[in-house]
Amino acid sequence: MKKIFLMLLMCVTVIFAAEIKWEKEYSAAIAKSKAAQKPLMFIVSNHHCRFCVQFETTTLKNPKVVQKLNADFISAIVYIDENPLFPRQLNVPGTPGTWFLKSDGEPMYQPVMGAVESEQFLNALDMVKQEYKKSAASK
Repeated sequence: MKKIFLMLLMCVTVIFAAEIKWEKEYSAAIAKSKAAQKPLMFIVSNHHCRFCVQFETTTLKNPKVVQKLNADFISAIVYIDENPLFPRQLNVPGTPGTWFLKSDGEPMYQPVMGAVESEQFLNALDMVKQEYKKSAASK
């Protein structure tokens, strides 16, 4: 009985312990992106936005999304209702806005807007990772 309980406890811990490793400041995220040679996913969010809350509680809690982000990206999030200090060119007309940036802070694409579903987001992450590798190899 103890073994079953311990196994169950370990499974629950692994499932709920999976969190995105967030950088809270843009400059720290850029520095970490350069050092790790990984693209930066930068989200502009708002605590009072229902689509932001939906995105954060569904897609960004999906274990596959969390694993991929932690393995292949540097992740940063800013809340415009709390800490509006980030480059002006990354301002978005609504929230959430998800930017994918090169290590120098240059946007790879236009921002992905809204609460994107997990499978679509995973496809976007794969595309960004491949493009980032291609651009790094061509330097």
